[in-house]
Amino acid sequence: MSNHQLSPDTQGILLLCGSFGKSRNHSPQPLSLTEYNLLAAALRSHQMTPAHLLAPDGEQKLCSLNHSLDNQRIIELLQRGFLLTLSLEKWRSQGLWIVSRSDRHYPQRLKQHLKYLSPPILYGVGNLELLNKGGLAIVGSRNVNEAVLSYTQQLAHISAQQNIQVISGGARGIDKCGMLSCLEAGGTTIGVLANSLGKASLESDYRQSLDEDRLALISPYDPEAGFHVGNAMGRNKYIYALADYAVVISASFNKGGTWSGAVEALKKLPNIPVFVCQNSQTQGNMELLKLGAKPFPEMSGKLDLLDILKPGETEEALEVEQMALDFAVNLTPENPAPTPIYVDVNPTPTEAPNVSPSPELSEAKIDVSLDIYQAVLPIILTHLQEPIDAKNLAKLLDVQYNQIQAWLKRAIEDGKVTKLTKPVRYVSSECNR
Repeated sequence: MSNHQLSPDTQGILLLCGSFGKSRNHSPQPLSLTEYNLLAAALRSHQMTPAHLLAPDGEQKLCSLNHSLDNQRIIELLQRGFLLTLSLEKWRSQGLWIVSRSDRHYPQRLKQHLKYLSPPILYGVGNLELLNKGGLAIVGSRNVNEAVLSYTQQLAHISAQQNIQVISGGARGIDKCGMLSCLEAGGTTIGVLANSLGKASLESDYRQSLDEDRLALISPYDPEAGFHVGNAMGRNKYIYALADYAVVISASFNKGGTWSGAVEALKKLPNIPVFVCQNSQTQGNMELLKLGAKPFPEMSGKLDLLDILKPGETEEALEVEQMALDFAVNLTPENPAPTPIYVDVNPTPTEAPNVSPSPELSEAKIDVSLDIYQAVLPIILTHLQEPIDAKNLAKLLDVQYNQIQAWLKRAIEDGKVTKLTKPVRYVSSECNR
């Protein structure tokens, strides 16, 4: 961290979202991901970044923004400079670094796959460059027998020998076995931790690989955070999003982090192929196959992983999708938000020439609108994990208010979104069950 200076934007985001070793329920309560996204959208609409809130006139700038958050709470969060200084000194002594979504070092894979679900802050130790290398996610249960651990070790060794990075969660059992086995075979590894990053950075199992720049340990949670089931579940998507493909070694059916993480990846990360080990005849593995996971062949003879682990989608296709969605997650002036897509199938006279469009043109516009709805629906649903009103949702997605209303109406008709009243808000139908 001594060679990694925090940008003003990253300092601002840390003050807004960091807990600095305290409980997140401690007052003032740090912004959640959804709340930070609301503030970030308001800043972006005024061509500002979090750094602007640290200026002498930052409070005045904050009050000029149109958002639904409590300004006094934000002001109190931004006034925690002394706590930030103390925490930075402690993290520096542990060799930790911090990157925010506004940093050029922030892993682009998270932005690409998760969009606005990518965490505002990442804490880490080790080789930062590994975060954009991709690789194979190896995940599984904590409590498994020696045969399953041996299988995991063999797969990790093959990955290292074929220059395929291993990504996992660092938990006891399959996760840590996969990481350490890859490192023992000379490969590189990323561990996405749900808790205690500061302690993990000092573990003897990791020190040599950290010194050799073959390991990166990261966490979206405070380095001093203890174990919390919600954090363990929440970090699963980051494991998958940093990878090119994933293998589930062993999963319990309908319970545990391995199961929930794999199901989430199958539903929400279609560009990451998820394979299931057939050697482990657990009910969870069998059920994941029914949900769309691919069978991973037995490791007999010479196994060429790249012949099996095909990327789900080319980089070119992902870039086309990104252009179609046109949703930015960067906040820096060097990476301004793109012009939002807006298709008006009934333009007013002030928005279009006073000429009656041909039937063919009107039909073409309607078709484009329907295509965009299908493309943006998964993104809309990711923002509706918690109830939110249409106005703030439009700000988050950088689209016109009447456009988001049209999409929400269609999503309600399709049964994907539920409309709440008193006050009017919208939430994913899956979360409202």
